[in-house]
Amino acid sequence: MKKNLMLDSFWRAAAYCLHPRVIALSFLPLVIMGVIAWGLAYFFWTPAVAWVQTTLESFSLLNTFMAWLQSVGVGGLKAFLIPMLVIVVLTPIVVVISLILVAVMMTPAMVSLVAERRFPDLERKQGHSLLASITWSMGATFIAILLLIVTIPLWLVPPLILIVPPLIWGWLTYRVMSFDALANHASKEERRTIMRQYRSPLLVIGIVTGYLGAAPSIVWASGILFAAAFMILIPIAIWIYTLVFGFASLWFSHFCLAALQDLRSEQSIQAPKSTIPTITNEAFLHENGAPDAPRSIN
Repeated sequence: MKKNLMLDSFWRAAAYCLHPRVIALSFLPLVIMGVIAWGLAYFFWTPAVAWVQTTLESFSLLNTFMAWLQSVGVGGLKAFLIPMLVIVVLTPIVVVISLILVAVMMTPAMVSLVAERRFPDLERKQGHSLLASITWSMGATFIAILLLIVTIPLWLVPPLILIVPPLIWGWLTYRVMSFDALANHASKEERRTIMRQYRSPLLVIGIVTGYLGAAPSIVWASGILFAAAFMILIPIAIWIYTLVFGFASLWFSHFCLAALQDLRSEQSIQAPKSTIPTITNEAFLHENGAPDAPRSIN
């Protein structure tokens, strides 16, 4: 059942991404994220590249490696390596900021869109306020950033850089999107029940979208390799980030609201059974009196 619900929510979310409202909403985080990225690049790009170059030159082993590259005729690789390292460090920051912007600007609208079209009769119990949602998101974001910082040494191992960051992004997406998808419609107890009962499929959805969120890094890195197209490729990469997290928001909305509907249906079926009074023999005798004892026939 959980697997079918996850796949059903997936294709519905993919179809909703073509909705004009979804496409229009994806541009607002793009504009804000573009301004932030431009400001970071304008004020901090040159100092960051210089700091990374100075740090690398302090390691004798890396100097030996660079000298070897120079000897084999690919010394120009150093000019691309340093900016690429800066991008690797900045990418998680861009991803986290994009996720927060989507969670604040797009997720409520996505949940409302899904509720209007698929679950118009689903009661809104308003289990959590906007302040609770922001607090939950900021707490999960703080933990994710801490994990990203702690695991940076693991990124130097080629296979782990393809595993560790997407897993952290996936966990963060799962925690933030699940909470926001249920904030308006579910009570606190219903949210806890759904997030506990469907923890595994929700985490899988988060990890899948985490890997999808890693895909724009290819475009992001291409902006350095093809400097002439930098100003075009970077906004495209940021827009893809917003679309990926917008798709994640739709996926979680479809899944969580369908799970909430199923939960309430199960509770409504079980409720009458639990309210039927059980009449014991003692209660029956008390209300109707004890039957007359049978007379013996002599």
